[in-house]
Amino acid sequence: MEKRISTPLTEEKVKDLKAGDSVLISGIIYTARDAAHKRLVDLMDKGEELPIDLRDAIIYYVGPSPAKPGMALGSAGPTTSYRMDPYAPKLLDRGLKGMIGKGLRGEDVVDSIIKNNAVYFAAIGGAAALIGKAVEEAELVAYEDLGAEAIRKLTVKDLPVVVVIDSKGNNLYEIGQKEYLNSLKK
Repeated sequence: MEKRISTPLTEEKVKDLKAGDSVLISGIIYTARDAAHKRLVDLMDKGEELPIDLRDAIIYYVGPSPAKPGMALGSAGPTTSYRMDPYAPKLLDRGLKGMIGKGLRGEDVVDSIIKNNAVYFAAIGGAAALIGKAVEEAELVAYEDLGAEAIRKLTVKDLPVVVVIDSKGNNLYEIGQKEYLNSLKK
């Protein structure tokens, strides 16, 4: 089922999302990869202020390519999510509600998604140019020295994603595998 949501990603919106749902996201999201995640968690550990407000926010795990003329951002394909797993639970505890990436998540992250009523989306790998076209504005907000891995504030319209892990812990990767294996038995 295709759903449209706009940010901020509140608890009520999260509760309506189920593993397998196709979702079009519009509004403000942030980009960050592992180096930026480490810096955010280091600031939290020191009790210092973060450069972005994580409450009801979505972080997209991406290191976009430079923008072409007339574009806000270049290609923006998802990066492998497990590299953010050491940091994700602390960010979820701080109010982060959504993460966009690709691939499996560790048990600690899934437990934290359930505990914090959050959601993990997958963006489609190989569709980086298409995803980049959903970005209307891009603003560098922190860690410019990280280049493509700096934190950016993106304004997106109809960014296509799929719910992989919903707030109840239902995991599309596991569900899909079971359904496929059951189909072989028939």
